[in-house]
Amino acid sequence: MKYATDWEEIGLSNDFIFGKVMSDPELCKELLERILPGIEIDHIEYPELQKPIKEDVDARSVRLDVYVKDGKNTVYDIEMQKVNTRELPKRSRYYQGMMDLQLIDSGQPYKKLNLSYVIFICLEDVFGKNRHIYTFENICREDPEIKLRDGAIKIFLNAKSNRNDVSSELGAFLDYLGGKKSEDEYVQKLEKAVREAKHNRKWRHEYMTLLMRDQENQEIGEERGRREGIREGMLYTLVSQVRKKLLRGYSKEQIADLLEEDIQTVENICRMISAHPEEDNREICRLLMEDGFQ
Repeated sequence: MKYATDWEEIGLSNDFIFGKVMSDPELCKELLERILPGIEIDHIEYPELQKPIKEDVDARSVRLDVYVKDGKNTVYDIEMQKVNTRELPKRSRYYQGMMDLQLIDSGQPYKKLNLSYVIFICLEDVFGKNRHIYTFENICREDPEIKLRDGAIKIFLNAKSNRNDVSSELGAFLDYLGGKKSEDEYVQKLEKAVREAKHNRKWRHEYMTLLMRDQENQEIGEERGRREGIREGMLYTLVSQVRKKLLRGYSKEQIADLLEEDIQTVENICRMISAHPEEDNREICRLLMEDGFQ
């Protein structure tokens, strides 16, 4: 079966396996220390894997791969990213904002916001500068020496770089993700952890369930898209017909009778055309659908 094949083939670059391997606090701690060598991490507290965050019913939900705190209450979100979706910078902003909402309750002072890191481990170079690591902090544009010091830091790692711009320890980890063999002790631990994770029947079943659920959601989305496309096509035809007959001097009542449409539908289309006389039929369709046209 395809699912079984997928399970046998995936490795640490798969976000599910990555989350399970990072459930070992020592492995998670050592990874953070390699990414942030200047920070002392006493211990990792309460590793929370695939943490769901949704502030309210209208907010887009977030599922963090690895969400942990250290002994100083610094918060880390570590994300494994195989493909450059071209939206990672904006996604990092959203993740950081949603994390902040979890860190303080209503009425608490903002100074209680923890230092937080959003870290994307990428198999591709998001910024195209051949760097292993890109670190972002808010600074003053007019005077780069002035830092905002808001405690929000974003890091993007790149497994494809060939620069000598990071420690040998971090380089070994990124090379491993990029498919290179390594004798590095930490990499060997990771390989062992991946093998053990692949033999965990419970995790395998969980992965299959998630995979099938994602496939079902994709199929539902495709079906909705197909229906939406049909609906939009029918509306486009109707708008075109209404506009042509308006230009020929027909009244709304005559148009409704000729097209065998109810008068309210024709009036809504006519109103939108009148409000946006310079827009083409496709844009009129879009505006109608935004306005809740059924």
